[in-house]
Amino acid sequence: MDNPWLTIIGIGEDGLAGLSEASRKALAEAETVFGGERHLTLAGIGKRGRPWPIPFDTDGVLACRGRPTAVLASGDPFWYGVGTSLAERLNKSEWIAHPAPSTFSLAAARLGWRLESIICLGLHGAPFERLVPHLAREARIICLVRDGKAAGDLAEWLTARGWGESRLWALAALGGPRESVTQHRADSNAADPGAGPVAVALETNGRGGVPRSSGLPDALFVHDGQITKRPMRALALSALAPKPGERLWDIGAGSGSVSVEWALCGGTAISIEARENRAANIRTNAAAFGLTHRIRVVEGTAPDTISGLETPQAVFVGGGLNAAMFDAVWSRIDPGTRMVAHAVTLETEALLLDLHQHHGGQLMRIEIAHAGALDRYRSWEAARPVVQWSTVR
Repeated sequence: MDNPWLTIIGIGEDGLAGLSEASRKALAEAETVFGGERHLTLAGIGKRGRPWPIPFDTDGVLACRGRPTAVLASGDPFWYGVGTSLAERLNKSEWIAHPAPSTFSLAAARLGWRLESIICLGLHGAPFERLVPHLAREARIICLVRDGKAAGDLAEWLTARGWGESRLWALAALGGPRESVTQHRADSNAADPGAGPVAVALETNGRGGVPRSSGLPDALFVHDGQITKRPMRALALSALAPKPGERLWDIGAGSGSVSVEWALCGGTAISIEARENRAANIRTNAAAFGLTHRIRVVEGTAPDTISGLETPQAVFVGGGLNAAMFDAVWSRIDPGTRMVAHAVTLETEALLLDLHQHHGGQLMRIEIAHAGALDRYRSWEAARPVVQWSTVR
């Protein structure tokens, strides 16, 4: 570090007593100290203190560039804290950080849980639906919420979704003289609404959870009939081969079911949909699965909407592919990008046959039939055949 002007300090409920000598020295030398009002009080900062603005903004800190400045944050500033928001806007030589034990670490220590096997989430600024992909039998989860009322709201949310028998701990003011840890079942809703920032530890007990296999039931999605049906979706995802951190273009997304399953695998998706009501369905489905932070909805048609989009690692076209769209997409994607397209019309099927001849890949015709009633008997009801073309750019 080359004489950094900014010091990012993690502080606990024990205030100055829990800070290192380097942290206390940086606080003493700082012309201005930013932090939440609680942090400034814990550190005994007087007129030099600057509470964070509402809505939160780091511009005030950056305006102090070059002058001794400190920022106070809860525990580890780089775990759902302000640290990354600042570091991303600064050179590495401009700042230094002195973290304290995170709330997650303190909560795990109180409960005797293995921190490396626990799901840790920040729900103080995110919807409870962010929990949906993680709810599974006997999962252990620690999440940060705004206050005791939010902890009670979370318990009600869990109960309404069939997880009321889960054990829940509300942990407040960890590491300080006002520390409290209370345990109850989610369906008893015994959280103290007056408590300040709270960590909620959850040991799930209930039925449900999102399956990890491809091809979720169609009934889990809001749609108007325009949905890649479960068997075809499973085959599409198998060909798309989702990987954590990769981006998908889902063109003509319909209900967004492919985007949802892609995002559940740890990637992000850009869902392109021309119809307003279907775009609304995609947003609804993304929210229901807790994936609004991973799925972006773009209203419009390809190729008109793709020129300014971030480059994908995979592309899915569920229907409506034509030569102009293919040329536009093919020219925008990088070598190594996986592309999968489905056809249900003869015209699109002919296009896929031609593309397969010129670009290779795999071509597959899928015919599926389901058992249905026929008077007093049963017979097979055939769905329209689908042609799938998959290739790598």
